[in-house]
Formats: sequence, structure tokens, C-alpha cells
Amino acid sequence: MSQRLHLVFGGELIDPSKNTFKDVNDIHIVGMFPDYDSALNAWKSEAQKTVDNAHMRYFISHIHRLRDEKTETSTTKELS
Repeated sequence: MSQRLHLVFGGELIDPSKNTFKDVNDIHIVGMFPDYDSALNAWKSEAQKTVDNAHMRYFISHIHRLRDEKTETSTTKELS
């Protein structure tokens, strides 16, 4: 059984309409999670803390999709 690792991270953006961080040295790494549901809960928690700052954004990165570079997949296809 493969692990479906997810990384939750965020930081202040230069422009809220783009995904470019103001300072990559200040990116907040929330953590690595073994499944999407736990990553989503962590993302919600961190996003809620910064809801008043329009420039702050948190993201969920699907690390398991990067682990097998030889397998072609779409962004929505589940790996088994």
C-alpha cells in the first residue's frame, strides 16, 4: 500500500491574486500528513488563524504525486 503524503504550508503573498510568496524564508511549514483529510484539517486550522490577512495563503501539496516521476497522471487521477 502506498502512502499518500500531503504537505501543508503557507505564507504571505506579494499579491493576493497570485501565488508568489513575499519572502520564501518566511514560509510556514505546517507539516506532512499521511492522508488528505488530516491535511485538510490542518489547512483549515491555519487558514482560519490568518483569515483577516488577505495576503496570507495556505496550500496543500500532494507529495505522493511527486514520488513516482515515471508514472504519467493527471492532477485528478488517484495513484494506487
